[in-house]
Amino acid sequence: MNALLSVSDKTGILELAQSLHALGIRLISTGGTAKLLAGSGLPVTEVAELTAFPEMLDGRVKTLHPKVHGGLLARRDLPEHMAALKRHNISTIDILVVNLYPFEQTVAKAGCTLEEAIENIDIGGPAMVRSGAKNWKDVAVLTDASQYDKVLDELQAAGKVSDETRFALAVAAFNRISNYDAAISDYLSSLQEDPSTGSGQARRALFPGQSNGRFVKLQDLRYGENPHQQAAFYRDLYPAPGSLVTARQLQGKELSYNNIADADAAWECVKSFSAPACVIVKHANPCGVAVGKDPLEAYGKAFKTDPTSAFGGIIAFNRPLDGEAAKEVAKQFVEVLMAPQFTAEALAVFQAKANVRLLEIALPPGGDTDWANGRNAMDVKRVGSGLLMQTADNRELTLGELKVVSKVQPTQQQLEDLLFAWKVAKYVKSNAIVFCKDGMTMGVGAGQMSRLDSARIASIKAGHANLSLAGTAVASDAFFPFRDGLDVVVDAGATCVIQPGGSMRDAEVIAAADERGVAMVFSGVRHFRH
Repeated sequence: MNALLSVSDKTGILELAQSLHALGIRLISTGGTAKLLAGSGLPVTEVAELTAFPEMLDGRVKTLHPKVHGGLLARRDLPEHMAALKRHNISTIDILVVNLYPFEQTVAKAGCTLEEAIENIDIGGPAMVRSGAKNWKDVAVLTDASQYDKVLDELQAAGKVSDETRFALAVAAFNRISNYDAAISDYLSSLQEDPSTGSGQARRALFPGQSNGRFVKLQDLRYGENPHQQAAFYRDLYPAPGSLVTARQLQGKELSYNNIADADAAWECVKSFSAPACVIVKHANPCGVAVGKDPLEAYGKAFKTDPTSAFGGIIAFNRPLDGEAAKEVAKQFVEVLMAPQFTAEALAVFQAKANVRLLEIALPPGGDTDWANGRNAMDVKRVGSGLLMQTADNRELTLGELKVVSKVQPTQQQLEDLLFAWKVAKYVKSNAIVFCKDGMTMGVGAGQMSRLDSARIASIKAGHANLSLAGTAVASDAFFPFRDGLDVVVDAGATCVIQPGGSMRDAEVIAAADERGVAMVFSGVRHFRH
Protein backbone atom coordinates (compact mmCIF):
# COMPACT_ATOMS: atom_id res chain seq x y z
CA MET A 1 0.00 0.00 0.00
CA ASN A 2 1.05 3.57 -0.68
CA ALA A 3 0.14 6.67 1.33
CA LEU A 4 0.64 10.23 0.11
CA LEU A 5 0.94 12.79 2.90
CA SER A 6 0.93 16.52 2.14
CA VAL A 7 -0.31 18.76 4.93
CA SER A 8 -0.22 22.42 5.90
CA ASP A 9 -1.39 21.76 9.47
CA LYS A 10 1.04 19.13 10.72
CA THR A 11 -0.86 18.26 13.90
CA GLY A 12 -0.48 14.51 14.47
CA ILE A 13 1.10 13.87 11.07
CA LEU A 14 4.38 12.49 12.38
CA GLU A 15 2.63 9.99 14.63
CA LEU A 16 0.35 8.95 11.78
CA ALA A 17 3.30 8.47 9.44
CA GLN A 18 5.18 6.41 12.01
CA SER A 19 2.17 4.14 12.46
CA LEU A 20 1.67 3.76 8.69
CA HIS A 21 5.34 2.90 8.25
CA ALA A 22 5.09 0.31 11.03
CA LEU A 23 2.28 -1.32 9.05
CA GLY A 24 4.54 -1.60 6.00
CA ILE A 25 2.87 1.21 4.07
CA ARG A 26 5.12 3.21 1.75
CA LEU A 27 5.22 6.93 2.49
CA ILE A 28 5.12 9.55 -0.29
CA SER A 29 5.23 13.22 0.58
CA THR A 30 5.88 16.80 -0.53
CA GLY A 31 7.93 19.80 0.61
CA GLY A 32 7.81 20.58 4.30
CA THR A 33 5.94 17.41 5.18
CA ALA A 34 8.61 15.27 3.50
CA LYS A 35 11.36 17.12 5.36
CA LEU A 36 9.59 16.57 8.68
CA LEU A 37 9.21 12.85 8.08
CA ALA A 38 12.73 12.38 6.77
CA GLY A 39 14.13 14.40 9.64
CA SER A 40 12.49 11.97 12.03
CA GLY A 41 14.18 9.02 10.36
CA LEU A 42 11.24 7.79 8.32
CA PRO A 43 11.86 6.54 4.77
CA VAL A 44 9.90 8.82 2.47
CA THR A 45 9.63 9.16 -1.31
CA GLU A 46 9.30 12.77 -2.40
CA VAL A 47 6.64 13.49 -5.02
CA ALA A 48 9.29 14.99 -7.29
CA GLU A 49 11.07 11.62 -7.23
CA LEU A 50 7.79 9.81 -7.91
CA THR A 51 6.89 12.01 -10.88
CA ALA A 52 10.47 12.53 -12.12
CA PHE A 53 9.49 16.19 -12.36
CA PRO A 54 10.68 18.85 -9.93
CA GLU A 55 8.45 21.17 -7.91
CA MET A 56 8.25 24.48 -9.74
CA LEU A 57 6.82 28.00 -9.57
CA ASP A 58 7.60 28.35 -5.85
CA GLY A 59 5.70 25.15 -5.10
CA ARG A 60 2.58 26.12 -7.06
CA VAL A 61 3.08 23.02 -9.20
CA LYS A 62 4.13 19.79 -7.56
CA THR A 63 1.29 17.23 -7.40
CA LEU A 64 -0.55 18.14 -10.62
CA HIS A 65 0.83 15.13 -12.45
CA PRO A 66 -0.57 11.88 -13.97
CA LYS A 67 1.59 9.77 -11.64
CA VAL A 68 -0.25 11.33 -8.72
CA HIS A 69 -3.78 11.60 -10.10
CA GLY A 70 -3.52 8.35 -12.04
CA GLY A 71 -2.61 6.59 -8.80
CA LEU A 72 -5.59 8.18 -7.06
CA LEU A 73 -8.23 7.82 -9.77
CA ALA A 74 -7.53 4.33 -11.13
CA ARG A 75 -10.31 1.86 -10.33
CA ARG A 76 -8.83 -1.36 -9.03
CA ASP A 77 -11.83 -3.37 -10.27
CA LEU A 78 -11.31 -2.36 -13.93
CA PRO A 79 -8.56 -4.35 -15.69
CA GLU A 80 -8.10 -1.65 -18.31
CA HIS A 81 -7.37 0.91 -15.56
CA MET A 82 -4.82 -1.34 -13.91
CA ALA A 83 -3.24 -2.14 -17.27
CA ALA A 84 -2.88 1.57 -17.99
CA LEU A 85 -1.11 2.07 -14.66
CA LYS A 86 1.28 -0.75 -15.44
CA ARG A 87 1.92 0.55 -18.93
CA HIS A 88 2.84 4.00 -17.61
CA ASN A 89 4.64 2.75 -14.50
CA ILE A 90 2.19 4.40 -12.11
CA SER A 91 1.71 3.09 -8.56
CA THR A 92 -1.67 3.19 -6.85
CA ILE A 93 -2.15 5.61 -3.98
CA ASP A 94 -4.36 3.96 -1.38
CA ILE A 95 -4.30 6.55 1.43
CA LEU A 96 -4.29 10.30 0.88
CA VAL A 97 -3.65 12.65 3.79
CA VAL A 98 -4.12 16.29 2.82
CA ASN A 99 -5.22 19.43 4.59
CA LEU A 100 -5.25 22.67 2.70
CA TYR A 101 -3.40 25.96 2.80
CA PRO A 102 -4.89 28.02 5.66
CA PHE A 103 -6.93 30.39 3.52
CA GLU A 104 -9.68 30.99 6.09
CA GLN A 105 -7.19 31.75 8.86
CA THR A 106 -5.16 34.03 6.57
CA VAL A 107 -8.03 36.28 5.48
CA ALA A 108 -9.33 36.46 9.06
CA LYS A 109 -6.16 38.25 10.15
CA ALA A 110 -6.19 42.01 10.41
CA GLY A 111 -4.20 43.61 7.63
CA CYS A 112 -4.38 40.64 5.27
CA THR A 113 -3.42 41.73 1.75
CA LEU A 114 -4.91 40.44 -1.47
CA GLU A 115 -1.53 38.97 -2.39
CA GLU A 116 -1.36 37.02 0.87
CA ALA A 117 -4.89 35.74 0.33
CA ILE A 118 -4.16 34.63 -3.24
CA GLU A 119 -0.98 32.79 -2.22
CA ASN A 120 -3.01 30.84 0.34
CA ILE A 121 -5.43 29.49 -2.24
CA ASP A 122 -4.50 25.82 -2.52
CA ILE A 123 -4.62 24.25 -5.98
CA GLY A 124 -2.91 20.88 -5.83
CA GLY A 125 -4.41 19.92 -2.49
CA PRO A 126 -8.07 20.28 -3.49
CA ALA A 127 -7.35 18.56 -6.82
CA MET A 128 -5.89 15.53 -5.04
CA VAL A 129 -8.70 15.46 -2.48
CA ARG A 130 -11.32 15.49 -5.23
CA SER A 131 -9.54 12.71 -7.13
CA GLY A 132 -9.17 10.51 -4.08
CA ALA A 133 -12.68 11.16 -2.80
CA LYS A 134 -14.21 10.42 -6.21
CA ASN A 135 -12.46 7.05 -6.10
CA TRP A 136 -13.53 6.40 -2.49
CA LYS A 137 -14.01 2.67 -3.05
CA ASP A 138 -10.25 2.35 -3.42
CA VAL A 139 -8.79 5.39 -1.65
CA ALA A 140 -9.11 6.59 1.95
CA VAL A 141 -8.91 10.40 2.01
CA LEU A 142 -8.07 12.06 5.32
CA THR A 143 -8.56 15.82 5.48
CA ASP A 144 -8.48 16.40 9.24
CA ALA A 145 -6.31 15.15 12.11
CA SER A 146 -9.42 14.02 14.00
CA GLN A 147 -9.79 11.21 11.43
CA TYR A 148 -6.34 9.68 11.95
CA ASP A 149 -7.06 7.43 14.91
CA LYS A 150 -10.10 5.70 13.40
CA VAL A 151 -8.29 4.91 10.17
CA LEU A 152 -5.26 3.58 12.04
CA ASP A 153 -7.47 1.43 14.26
CA GLU A 154 -9.05 -0.19 11.19
CA LEU A 155 -5.73 -0.68 9.43
CA GLN A 156 -4.20 -2.28 12.50
CA ALA A 157 -7.23 -4.49 13.10
CA ALA A 158 -8.08 -5.57 9.55
CA GLY A 159 -5.26 -4.43 7.32
CA LYS A 160 -7.59 -2.13 5.40
CA VAL A 161 -10.02 0.73 5.78
CA SER A 162 -13.66 -0.33 5.66
CA ASP A 163 -16.01 0.68 2.85
CA GLU A 164 -18.19 2.53 5.36
CA THR A 165 -15.29 4.59 6.68
CA ARG A 166 -13.91 5.34 3.21
CA PHE A 167 -17.29 6.64 2.08
CA ALA A 168 -17.66 8.78 5.22
CA LEU A 169 -14.16 10.17 4.62
CA ALA A 170 -15.09 10.99 1.02
CA VAL A 171 -18.20 12.87 2.13
CA ALA A 172 -16.11 14.81 4.66
CA ALA A 173 -13.54 15.51 1.95
CA PHE A 174 -16.06 16.97 -0.48
CA ASN A 175 -17.60 19.00 2.36
CA ARG A 176 -14.17 20.40 3.17
CA ILE A 177 -13.54 21.35 -0.46
CA SER A 178 -16.98 22.94 -0.68
CA ASN A 179 -16.36 25.00 2.46
CA TYR A 180 -12.91 25.99 1.24
CA ASP A 181 -14.14 27.15 -2.16
CA ALA A 182 -17.04 28.99 -0.51
CA ALA A 183 -14.65 30.85 1.77
CA ILE A 184 -12.59 31.92 -1.24
CA SER A 185 -15.72 33.05 -3.10
CA ASP A 186 -16.99 34.99 -0.08
CA TYR A 187 -13.66 36.74 0.31
CA LEU A 188 -12.97 37.61 -3.29
CA SER A 189 -16.52 38.77 -4.02
CA SER A 190 -16.39 41.06 -0.98
CA LEU A 191 -13.32 43.01 -2.15
CA GLN A 192 -13.97 46.69 -2.74
CA GLU A 193 -10.71 47.57 -4.45
CA ASP A 194 -9.42 47.08 -7.95
CA PRO A 195 -7.04 44.08 -7.88
CA SER A 196 -4.73 45.96 -10.22
CA THR A 197 -3.97 48.52 -7.51
CA GLY A 198 -1.36 46.22 -5.97
CA SER A 199 -0.94 44.17 -2.83
CA GLY A 200 -2.05 46.65 -0.19
CA GLN A 201 -4.47 45.75 2.57
CA ALA A 202 -7.68 44.54 0.95
CA ARG A 203 -10.83 46.51 1.79
CA ARG A 204 -13.83 44.25 2.14
CA ALA A 205 -17.56 44.90 1.96
CA LEU A 206 -19.67 43.72 4.86
CA PHE A 207 -21.88 41.76 2.47
CA PRO A 208 -20.07 39.77 -0.27
CA GLY A 209 -21.18 39.77 -3.89
CA GLN A 210 -22.10 36.10 -3.47
CA SER A 211 -23.08 34.60 -0.13
CA ASN A 212 -22.12 30.96 0.39
CA GLY A 213 -23.72 29.81 3.62
CA ARG A 214 -22.13 26.75 5.21
CA PHE A 215 -24.12 24.78 7.76
CA VAL A 216 -23.74 21.37 9.38
CA LYS A 217 -26.81 19.26 10.13
CA LEU A 218 -27.20 18.48 13.80
CA GLN A 219 -30.33 16.37 13.55
CA ASP A 220 -33.48 15.60 11.61
CA LEU A 221 -36.65 16.74 13.35
CA ARG A 222 -39.94 14.86 13.60
CA TYR A 223 -41.60 17.65 11.64
CA GLY A 224 -41.53 21.41 11.16
CA GLU A 225 -43.82 24.10 12.53
CA ASN A 226 -46.71 21.81 11.63
CA PRO A 227 -46.91 18.00 11.27
CA HIS A 228 -47.20 18.12 7.46
CA GLN A 229 -43.83 19.94 7.17
CA GLN A 230 -40.45 18.20 7.20
CA ALA A 231 -37.55 19.79 9.07
CA ALA A 232 -33.94 19.52 10.22
CA PHE A 233 -31.71 21.52 12.58
CA TYR A 234 -28.39 22.92 11.32
CA ARG A 235 -25.59 24.91 12.91
CA ASP A 236 -23.09 27.38 11.51
CA LEU A 237 -19.83 25.85 10.38
CA TYR A 238 -18.14 27.98 13.06
CA PRO A 239 -20.82 28.61 15.74
CA ALA A 240 -20.55 31.44 18.23
CA PRO A 241 -19.61 30.23 21.73
CA GLY A 242 -22.52 30.18 24.14
CA SER A 243 -25.11 29.95 21.35
CA LEU A 244 -28.03 27.52 21.31
CA VAL A 245 -26.42 25.12 18.85
CA THR A 246 -23.69 24.40 21.42
CA ALA A 247 -26.26 23.11 23.93
CA ARG A 248 -25.92 19.68 25.51
CA GLN A 249 -29.27 17.96 26.11
CA LEU A 250 -29.16 16.28 29.50
CA GLN A 251 -32.58 14.66 29.38
CA GLY A 252 -36.01 14.81 27.81
CA LYS A 253 -37.77 14.16 24.53
CA GLU A 254 -36.32 15.10 21.19
CA LEU A 255 -36.49 18.82 20.50
CA SER A 256 -39.11 19.95 18.00
CA TYR A 257 -38.81 22.72 15.41
CA ASN A 258 -40.93 25.06 17.55
CA ASN A 259 -39.02 24.10 20.71
CA ILE A 260 -35.76 25.15 19.07
CA ALA A 261 -37.14 28.43 17.72
CA ASP A 262 -38.61 29.39 21.10
CA ALA A 263 -35.52 28.20 22.97
CA ASP A 264 -33.35 30.48 20.87
CA ALA A 265 -35.60 33.45 21.63
CA ALA A 266 -35.43 32.73 25.37
CA TRP A 267 -31.70 32.11 25.40
CA GLU A 268 -30.82 35.26 23.44
CA CYS A 269 -33.02 37.34 25.73
CA VAL A 270 -31.68 35.96 29.01
CA LYS A 271 -28.10 36.51 27.81
CA SER A 272 -28.72 40.26 27.65
CA PHE A 273 -28.90 40.54 31.46
CA SER A 274 -25.86 40.67 33.74
CA ALA A 275 -27.84 40.11 36.96
CA PRO A 276 -29.39 36.68 37.67
CA ALA A 277 -32.32 36.51 35.24
CA CYS A 278 -35.12 34.25 34.08
CA VAL A 279 -36.97 34.45 30.76
CA ILE A 280 -40.13 32.53 29.92
CA VAL A 281 -41.05 32.38 26.22
CA LYS A 282 -44.26 31.23 24.57
CA HIS A 283 -44.68 31.23 20.80
CA ALA A 284 -41.48 33.24 20.19
CA ASN A 285 -42.40 36.05 22.62
CA PRO A 286 -41.25 36.61 26.21
CA CYS A 287 -44.30 36.28 28.45
CA GLY A 288 -42.31 36.79 31.64
CA VAL A 289 -38.87 38.28 32.30
CA ALA A 290 -37.29 39.20 35.62
CA VAL A 291 -34.04 39.64 37.48
CA GLY A 292 -33.48 38.75 41.11
CA LYS A 293 -30.87 37.99 43.70
CA ASP A 294 -30.80 34.36 42.52
CA PRO A 295 -32.56 32.06 40.00
CA LEU A 296 -35.36 31.27 42.44
CA GLU A 297 -36.35 34.90 42.92
CA ALA A 298 -35.94 35.70 39.22
CA TYR A 299 -38.18 32.77 38.24
CA GLY A 300 -40.87 33.65 40.76
CA LYS A 301 -41.10 37.21 39.46
CA ALA A 302 -41.04 36.15 35.80
CA PHE A 303 -43.78 33.57 36.34
CA LYS A 304 -46.08 36.13 37.99
CA THR A 305 -46.18 38.23 34.81
CA ASP A 306 -48.38 35.77 32.94
CA PRO A 307 -48.93 32.39 34.64
CA THR A 308 -51.44 31.35 32.00
CA SER A 309 -49.06 31.81 29.07
CA ALA A 310 -46.15 30.33 31.03
CA PHE A 311 -47.90 26.93 30.92
CA GLY A 312 -45.95 24.79 28.45
CA GLY A 313 -43.39 27.52 27.95
CA ILE A 314 -39.65 27.61 27.37
CA ILE A 315 -37.63 28.79 30.37
CA ALA A 316 -34.06 30.10 30.36
CA PHE A 317 -31.72 31.12 33.19
CA ASN A 318 -28.38 32.89 32.89
CA ARG A 319 -27.10 31.32 36.10
CA PRO A 320 -26.64 27.67 37.13
CA LEU A 321 -29.99 26.21 38.17
CA ASP A 322 -30.00 24.99 41.75
CA GLY A 323 -32.34 22.63 43.54
CA GLU A 324 -34.56 25.28 45.13
CA ALA A 325 -35.29 27.01 41.84
CA ALA A 326 -35.76 23.63 40.13
CA LYS A 327 -38.45 22.66 42.66
CA GLU A 328 -40.44 25.78 41.82
CA VAL A 329 -40.08 25.34 38.06
CA ALA A 330 -41.12 21.70 38.35
CA LYS A 331 -44.50 22.76 39.72
CA GLN A 332 -45.58 23.89 36.26
CA PHE A 333 -45.61 22.24 32.84
CA VAL A 334 -42.43 23.26 31.01
CA GLU A 335 -41.31 22.11 27.57
CA VAL A 336 -37.64 23.17 27.64
CA LEU A 337 -35.44 24.37 30.49
CA MET A 338 -32.07 26.02 29.78
CA ALA A 339 -29.20 27.11 32.00
CA PRO A 340 -25.41 27.33 31.91
CA GLN A 341 -25.32 24.47 34.40
CA PHE A 342 -27.64 22.26 36.47
CA THR A 343 -26.65 21.25 39.98
CA ALA A 344 -26.99 17.63 41.05
CA GLU A 345 -30.00 18.64 43.17
CA ALA A 346 -31.68 20.29 40.16
CA LEU A 347 -31.13 17.22 38.01
CA ALA A 348 -32.60 15.02 40.72
CA VAL A 349 -35.76 17.16 40.78
CA PHE A 350 -36.37 16.55 37.09
CA GLN A 351 -35.60 12.84 37.09
CA ALA A 352 -39.28 12.26 37.78
CA LYS A 353 -40.17 14.44 34.75
CA ALA A 354 -38.38 12.49 32.04
CA ASN A 355 -40.02 14.35 29.15
CA VAL A 356 -38.75 17.78 30.20
CA ARG A 357 -35.91 18.78 27.92
CA LEU A 358 -32.94 20.09 29.90
CA LEU A 359 -30.36 22.01 27.86
CA GLU A 360 -27.01 22.95 29.34
CA ILE A 361 -25.23 25.71 27.42
CA ALA A 362 -21.70 26.64 28.42
CA LEU A 363 -21.01 30.29 29.05
CA PRO A 364 -18.76 32.07 26.52
CA PRO A 365 -15.04 32.03 27.37
CA GLY A 366 -15.30 35.34 29.23
CA GLY A 367 -18.11 34.07 31.45
CA ASP A 368 -21.37 35.90 32.08
CA THR A 369 -19.76 39.26 31.32
CA ASP A 370 -18.84 38.17 27.80
CA TRP A 371 -22.23 37.25 26.32
CA ALA A 372 -21.58 39.56 23.36
CA ASN A 373 -19.11 37.00 22.01
CA GLY A 374 -21.89 34.42 22.02
CA ARG A 375 -24.15 36.34 19.66
CA ASN A 376 -24.62 35.98 15.94
CA ALA A 377 -23.00 38.71 13.88
CA MET A 378 -25.57 38.36 11.09
CA ASP A 379 -29.26 37.63 10.79
CA VAL A 380 -30.70 35.90 7.73
CA LYS A 381 -34.31 35.50 6.70
CA ARG A 382 -35.63 33.45 3.78
CA VAL A 383 -38.01 35.29 1.42
CA GLY A 384 -39.35 33.76 -1.77
CA SER A 385 -36.32 32.68 -3.76
CA GLY A 386 -33.97 34.98 -1.90
CA LEU A 387 -32.42 35.99 1.39
CA LEU A 388 -32.57 39.09 3.51
CA MET A 389 -29.28 39.60 5.32
CA GLN A 390 -28.54 42.14 8.02
CA THR A 391 -26.17 42.69 10.90
CA ALA A 392 -27.74 41.27 14.04
CA ASP A 393 -29.56 43.63 16.43
CA ASN A 394 -26.87 43.51 19.10
CA ARG A 395 -27.17 47.18 20.03
CA GLU A 396 -27.06 47.68 23.79
CA LEU A 397 -28.31 50.93 25.32
CA THR A 398 -26.50 52.63 28.20
CA LEU A 399 -27.85 55.05 30.76
CA GLY A 400 -25.76 57.86 29.36
CA GLU A 401 -27.42 57.57 25.95
CA LEU A 402 -30.92 58.27 27.24
CA LYS A 403 -32.33 61.70 26.40
CA VAL A 404 -34.94 63.05 28.77
CA VAL A 405 -37.47 65.02 26.71
CA SER A 406 -40.20 65.64 29.30
CA LYS A 407 -40.41 68.27 32.02
CA VAL A 408 -40.65 65.54 34.64
CA GLN A 409 -37.23 64.03 35.32
CA PRO A 410 -37.13 60.26 35.85
CA THR A 411 -35.84 59.00 39.19
CA GLN A 412 -32.86 56.64 39.38
CA GLN A 413 -35.22 53.72 40.00
CA GLN A 414 -37.33 54.71 37.02
CA LEU A 415 -34.24 54.89 34.81
CA GLU A 416 -33.29 51.36 35.86
CA ASP A 417 -36.82 50.13 35.15
CA LEU A 418 -36.82 51.87 31.76
CA LEU A 419 -33.55 50.20 30.74
CA PHE A 420 -34.90 46.84 31.91
CA ALA A 421 -38.12 47.34 29.93
CA TRP A 422 -36.09 48.37 26.89
CA LYS A 423 -34.01 45.18 27.00
CA VAL A 424 -37.15 43.06 27.10
CA ALA A 425 -38.87 45.01 24.30
CA LYS A 426 -35.96 44.22 22.02
CA TYR A 427 -36.97 40.53 22.09
CA VAL A 428 -40.74 41.06 21.76
CA LYS A 429 -42.34 40.86 18.32
CA SER A 430 -43.43 44.24 16.91
CA ASN A 431 -45.46 46.16 17.70
CA ALA A 432 -44.10 45.74 21.25
CA ILE A 433 -45.27 47.39 24.44
CA VAL A 434 -43.73 46.22 27.72
CA PHE A 435 -44.70 47.34 31.25
CA CYS A 436 -42.05 46.75 33.93
CA LYS A 437 -41.34 47.55 37.54
CA ASP A 438 -38.59 46.57 39.98
CA GLY A 439 -36.79 44.31 37.51
CA MET A 440 -39.91 42.41 36.46
CA THR A 441 -42.24 42.45 33.48
CA MET A 442 -45.77 43.40 34.51
CA GLY A 443 -47.50 43.19 31.13
CA VAL A 444 -46.36 42.35 27.60
CA GLY A 445 -48.19 43.25 24.39
CA ALA A 446 -46.70 41.70 21.26
CA GLY A 447 -47.11 41.24 17.54
CA GLN A 448 -50.09 43.47 16.92
CA MET A 449 -50.71 45.48 13.77
CA SER A 450 -51.59 48.48 15.98
CA ARG A 451 -49.39 49.80 18.78
CA LEU A 452 -52.59 50.79 20.57
CA ASP A 453 -53.74 47.18 20.59
CA SER A 454 -50.36 46.01 21.93
CA ALA A 455 -50.69 48.53 24.78
CA ARG A 456 -54.24 47.41 25.55
CA ILE A 457 -53.29 43.72 25.47
CA ALA A 458 -50.36 44.32 27.83
CA SER A 459 -52.65 45.97 30.38
CA ILE A 460 -55.30 43.25 29.97
CA LYS A 461 -52.70 40.56 30.64
CA ALA A 462 -51.54 42.39 33.75
CA GLY A 463 -55.13 42.43 34.97
CA HIS A 464 -55.50 38.71 34.37
CA ALA A 465 -52.35 38.14 36.44
CA ASN A 466 -53.67 40.41 39.22
CA LEU A 467 -50.76 42.79 38.76
CA SER A 468 -51.13 46.52 39.30
CA LEU A 469 -49.56 48.71 36.62
CA ALA A 470 -49.47 51.72 38.91
CA GLY A 471 -46.03 53.30 38.85
CA THR A 472 -44.72 51.12 36.04
CA ALA A 473 -42.19 51.92 33.33
CA VAL A 474 -43.18 51.29 29.72
CA ALA A 475 -41.01 50.54 26.70
CA SER A 476 -42.22 50.92 23.11
CA ASP A 477 -39.99 49.30 20.49
CA ALA A 478 -40.74 52.13 18.02
CA PHE A 479 -42.00 55.69 18.31
CA PHE A 480 -45.56 56.65 19.21
CA PRO A 481 -46.98 58.07 15.96
CA PHE A 482 -49.77 59.84 17.93
CA ARG A 483 -50.39 60.70 21.54
CA ASP A 484 -53.16 58.09 21.85
CA GLY A 485 -50.67 55.27 22.52
CA LEU A 486 -49.12 57.26 25.34
CA ASP A 487 -52.53 57.99 26.80
CA VAL A 488 -53.37 54.26 26.87
CA VAL A 489 -50.24 53.30 28.86
CA VAL A 490 -50.58 56.25 31.23
CA ASP A 491 -54.25 55.45 31.81
CA ALA A 492 -53.11 51.93 32.73
CA GLY A 493 -50.77 53.33 35.40
CA ALA A 494 -47.41 54.01 33.74
CA THR A 495 -45.43 56.93 35.15
CA CYS A 496 -42.44 56.83 32.79
CA VAL A 497 -41.93 55.84 29.17
CA ILE A 498 -39.00 54.99 26.92
CA GLN A 499 -39.32 55.13 23.15
CA PRO A 500 -36.96 55.79 20.22
CA GLY A 501 -38.41 59.12 19.15
CA GLY A 502 -38.22 60.23 15.54
CA SER A 503 -41.90 60.70 14.76
CA MET A 504 -43.20 63.73 12.87
CA ARG A 505 -45.41 64.26 15.92
CA ASP A 506 -42.75 63.92 18.60
CA ALA A 507 -43.57 67.40 19.88
CA GLU A 508 -47.23 66.41 20.25
CA VAL A 509 -46.33 63.23 22.15
CA ILE A 510 -43.87 65.06 24.41
CA ALA A 511 -46.52 67.68 25.16
CA ALA A 512 -48.92 64.87 26.07
CA ALA A 513 -46.33 63.43 28.47
CA ASP A 514 -45.98 66.83 30.12
CA GLU A 515 -49.75 67.21 30.27
CA ARG A 516 -50.08 63.81 31.93
CA GLY A 517 -47.20 64.46 34.29
CA VAL A 518 -45.05 61.49 33.27
CA ALA A 519 -41.36 61.20 32.46
CA MET A 520 -40.38 60.38 28.90
CA VAL A 521 -36.95 59.48 27.54
CA PHE A 522 -35.82 58.91 23.98
CA SER A 523 -33.45 56.04 23.20
CA GLY A 524 -32.66 57.08 19.64
CA VAL A 525 -32.73 53.37 18.76
CA ARG A 526 -35.55 51.31 17.26
CA HIS A 527 -35.99 47.58 17.88
CA PHE A 528 -38.47 46.23 15.32
CA ARG A 529 -38.57 42.43 15.49
CA HIS A 530 -40.44 40.64 12.71
